[in-house]
Amino acid sequence: MSTETKLEKQPKKTLQGIIDTDVHHEIKSTRDLLPYMSEHWQRYIRDYGWVPERSIPFNQIRKETKYRMDTRPEDGSTPGSDFNLLKEQLLDKHDMTYAVLTGWFYEASVAKGWYEFAAARASAYNDYTIEQWLSKDKRLLGSITIPQDPVAAVREIERVASHPQMVQVMLPIADFAWGDPMYHPIFEAANRYGLKVAMHLSATITAQGGDFLRYYVAWRSVHPQAYMTQTISLITNGVFDKFPDLQVALVEGGFEWVPFMMHRMDSAYKALRAETPWVKRMPSDYFRDNMRFTTQPWDDLTPKQFLNVIDMMGSEDMIMYASDYPHWDFDPPERTIPGGVSETLKNKILFENARNFYGL
Repeated sequence: MSTETKLEKQPKKTLQGIIDTDVHHEIKSTRDLLPYMSEHWQRYIRDYGWVPERSIPFNQIRKETKYRMDTRPEDGSTPGSDFNLLKEQLLDKHDMTYAVLTGWFYEASVAKGWYEFAAARASAYNDYTIEQWLSKDKRLLGSITIPQDPVAAVREIERVASHPQMVQVMLPIADFAWGDPMYHPIFEAANRYGLKVAMHLSATITAQGGDFLRYYVAWRSVHPQAYMTQTISLITNGVFDKFPDLQVALVEGGFEWVPFMMHRMDSAYKALRAETPWVKRMPSDYFRDNMRFTTQPWDDLTPKQFLNVIDMMGSEDMIMYASDYPHWDFDPPERTIPGGVSETLKNKILFENARNFYGL
């Protein structure tokens, strides 16, 4: 398709719907997990005061500035922890057809060694999500939180997968690569149950190819590098050759870098394909067929720049809308797609691509 063609005036159409693929529901405190844990594990939170570790030094400094100022509940609790406020500000105000809850309690990134406790917390968080969120609104869809240990992760997927509103397994992007064969049982389990896989940055993400970054602005700028690392890992380790029907969403990593990595990987593959004989297709084919990317964080692209990115991707089906509610850089659907883009393409990004991805 050409940019000029796509920028031509199109007949006005009504949006088919809106699907938000990144909504961060929160817990007010770790004590919200206690009703869903055995007495053995409750004591580590109730009596010993366990809280998630945060390795990023500026994360605690700026914790009160992570959110939109109007998203804090009246009782002063954590933004994103009140269903009624989220319903009012997001689901109802923007007339959402569906919203995918991605949380922020990523056990696979916060646990270092004590996998039994991490598995108990992941199970509790999934049960909390089902009872306190999914049961209250059919528009909400869930993500299965898992521990890093593959055996425990598969066990949790098998436990929760049958819930009709659980649509994906959440893998945090941290300081290890998910394409490693030791994690392939997780992809097998997700694929077996017809679940998608989502990858989202986590609090433990570090710079790829350098020391830990000192400032939030630097950490935010480096996010695409971490997503590049994960996509390269998935493809070169043969995840999509083992599981050709598996689909992965890379959430809150942007999309402008995708054409660059598609072309760079294709170039490397042509010269070095003998090194990974289990990879049977051009890397760009896996990008188009097995991976999806989200609009958030949205950069200020002109319509022409935006359509050039899609032209270089070679597909209109790879980008899905994400708001990142309730964070400070929340992107409302009506302001996400640049003006001048056809209604057909706008519908794909705001609705159709996610509907097809999740099989809704």
